[in-house]
Amino acid sequence: MGLFSLFSFITAAILLGCVLGDHYHPSAPGSRTSSAKREEMDPKFWNDKAQAGIQARLSQLQAANRARNVVMFLGDGMSMPTISAARALLGQRRGDTGEEAELTFDTFPTVGLIKTYCVDAQVADSACSATAYLCGVKTNYGVLGVNAAVPRTDCEASVDKSTHLQSIVDWALADGRDTGIVTTTRITHASPAGAYAKTADRYWESDADVKKAGFDTDRCPDIAHQLIHNHPGNKLKVIFGGGRANFLPNSIRDDEQTFGSRTDNRNLIQEWQQDKVDRNIKHEYIWHREQLMRAKNDLPEYMLGLFESGHMQYNMLANQTTEPTLAEMTEVAIRSLSRNEKGFFLFVEGGRIDHAHHDNFVELALDETLEMDKAVKRAAELLSEEDSLIVVTADHSHVLAYNGYAPRGNDILGTSVFYANYTWDGMPYMTLSYTNGPGFRHHVNDGRPNVTDEENYGTVNWHSPVDVPLSYETHGGDEVVVFARGPHHSMFTGLYEQSQLPHLMAYAACIGPGRHACSAATHALAQPVLLLTLFILLASFGVK
Repeated sequence: MGLFSLFSFITAAILLGCVLGDHYHPSAPGSRTSSAKREEMDPKFWNDKAQAGIQARLSQLQAANRARNVVMFLGDGMSMPTISAARALLGQRRGDTGEEAELTFDTFPTVGLIKTYCVDAQVADSACSATAYLCGVKTNYGVLGVNAAVPRTDCEASVDKSTHLQSIVDWALADGRDTGIVTTTRITHASPAGAYAKTADRYWESDADVKKAGFDTDRCPDIAHQLIHNHPGNKLKVIFGGGRANFLPNSIRDDEQTFGSRTDNRNLIQEWQQDKVDRNIKHEYIWHREQLMRAKNDLPEYMLGLFESGHMQYNMLANQTTEPTLAEMTEVAIRSLSRNEKGFFLFVEGGRIDHAHHDNFVELALDETLEMDKAVKRAAELLSEEDSLIVVTADHSHVLAYNGYAPRGNDILGTSVFYANYTWDGMPYMTLSYTNGPGFRHHVNDGRPNVTDEENYGTVNWHSPVDVPLSYETHGGDEVVVFARGPHHSMFTGLYEQSQLPHLMAYAACIGPGRHACSAATHALAQPVLLLTLFILLASFGVK
């Protein structure tokens, strides 16, 4: 059949579909209930499930206690399709159909949505968004810890102290609480750096980066230097992540024989250690999982853990002997910070969800999401809902699509087998695909190639198909989800600006500027007293 005849046949089939049925939602061949569990065919199953959901919500209505502890989990790039697909993957790994599975944070009582744009950008990066959700102020794309008066790469503008912002880490420290950061990226990467750095460019992670941009590091110190020597970075009790190279001279090798990146011949790890020696504080620098596990049993007051020269490895590709999991790092951090009677603030980032998306490595992105959920689960086990607020969210979206009309339980990482029969070119397409990125395939004979024939199809380093060829996939501009559990969790519902997040956490914890739950409780208590006083006065004047 020639190309024109094929096109005519397809056009006729579509027109016939318009006449005979709804061509937007075609019927599936065969039974659509074949993958359903027997109990799911009974309405009672769904009614009972709904009643159980109501009971769960009722049990989570609590007295509005102050949040002694706050843990913020940040899934970098954890879009809504990412969450849905990860949930399905979790269930399918357990041998179920998958769609019915629940992530730990799915069970949290409050869900909200946040808008993620920057002051100068429609779609956010991880720097402007980190400034919003950690400092409470929206700013420009690519800058950290400074307001929108600082254009990106403007070193001199960032020197002005009036542009510098305080983060929720500052607020917690000012209240006498302990603080920590855990991430799977470099500890100097944009998301964690939002907690402590003030810089005109997120890429100025070491002195070499600042000098390469043509600026003086005495005027604009690099992010690694700020972490070790500036407030509030130098007050963090727990620092776990990757990024050793940014702390070491380029003339020496680290514990895994990789050269550092600094050109100023400074060893910031030794400087961190010397500071603790000078202050007579128990401390430990670690780079190996075994050291972390030992530290759990004899916790020093300060811990610096740098487990990779760059970003930590993807969970599915990591050396499990040397590299701790996000859940393990989170547990040690919580056990360490919990020793402060006043409480703590902990920031935990599943940072490599974002990186996998940028490379169109969808399985790695979903697995990193599941790894972060394991960390959420461990935190929920260790901390009481009565005094500990746990917030789970993302900094921005990605352009992953969860699409097609595949039957229930279809492989979430496979092709959309049902609707593949309706593609114009007769080629299958993936249930999960991207709108752009490096996974573009050139068309063959005016049609798409069959990606399932590729030699590495189905492996973790297989690029999912995309529509627009780019070196790296982009972020998305749609809203991201917030999940909350613990004191004042109901404050996190609705749709709001990303910059409100740290203020909401501060409200629940009674720290930082603005209104607090503690003052609100006082006002609420005062209102009945004032009303009673008013009634007594009116009665004394004979007013009825």
